[in-house]
Amino acid sequence: MDIFIIVAIASYFCATLAIVSRLFHPSGPNMVLVLALGSIAIIFHTLGNTHLIYQNSEINFSLPNVISLVSLVITLTVTALATRFKLNLLIPVVYGFAGIWQIIMLFIPHLEQIPLRADKFILVSHITLALIAYCVLTIATLYAFQVSYINYKLKSKNLSAVSHLPPLMQVEHQLFNILAVGVLCLLASELTGLFFLENFFAKERLHKTVLSIGALSLYCVILWGHHQKGWRGTKVLSLTVIASSLLTLSYFGSRFVKEFLLS
Repeated sequence: MDIFIIVAIASYFCATLAIVSRLFHPSGPNMVLVLALGSIAIIFHTLGNTHLIYQNSEINFSLPNVISLVSLVITLTVTALATRFKLNLLIPVVYGFAGIWQIIMLFIPHLEQIPLRADKFILVSHITLALIAYCVLTIATLYAFQVSYINYKLKSKNLSAVSHLPPLMQVEHQLFNILAVGVLCLLASELTGLFFLENFFAKERLHKTVLSIGALSLYCVILWGHHQKGWRGTKVLSLTVIASSLLTLSYFGSRFVKEFLLS
C-alpha cells in the first residue's frame, strides 16, 4: 500500500511542478505532460485508497480515509475537466493538496474505526450523496477564486497574466452550473437523511444537521442572488467561502476533534 502512496505523491508533485514552472510562460504549460502525470497519480491514489477504505466487504469511513477520498474525487474531476477547459490555476492547488495529504497519510496512524457495512444501503447512499455534494461544491469554490483572480487581472489590465486562462464569462458560467449541481446533490443528501435516517436530528448529530442545512440555505441564496440580482465577483466568492466553511465544519469538525484531539 505504501508504494502506491509514494508513487502517487511523486506524480502529483511532478505534475504540479510541470504546470507551475510554466504557468506564465509565453507558450504556456505542457498540458499533455501535466495530465499524464496527473493520471498516473490518480491511478496509484485510487489503488492506495481502495485498500484503506474497502476491506472484508466493509467500508471504513475514518476521517483520514474520507479526506483522501474527497481529494481523489476532486482531482479526478478537475483532471477530466482540464481535457476540455483551461484550468491552469486550479490544477496546482488540487494536485498540491492531494500530494500533501498523501504524505500525511504515510504518517497518520490508521486508527481502528467502527466500519460502515456496505449492506446499509440508505446510510451508504446518504453518505455518498453528501461526499459527492462536498466535492462538487469544493470545486465550485475553487472556480469562484479563479473568477475573482481573472476579474482582478482584467481590471488591472494585466492581460499577460490571463493569456493562458479561459475567458471570464466562460468560467463564471461554469461556476454557477457546478454550484447548481452541488446544491442538488446536497439537497438530495439532506432529504435522504431527513426521511430515512432515524437519528438525523438526534442530539449528537444536531450540530452537523444545522450546519449542513445552513450551508445549503446559503448556497441557495447565492444562486438566487446571481439569477435575480446579478450577484457576481467578490460577493459570490465571500458567500461561497462562508458556505463551504459551514459545510466543512459540518462534515469534518467534530470528527477531527474526536479522532485526533481526543484519541
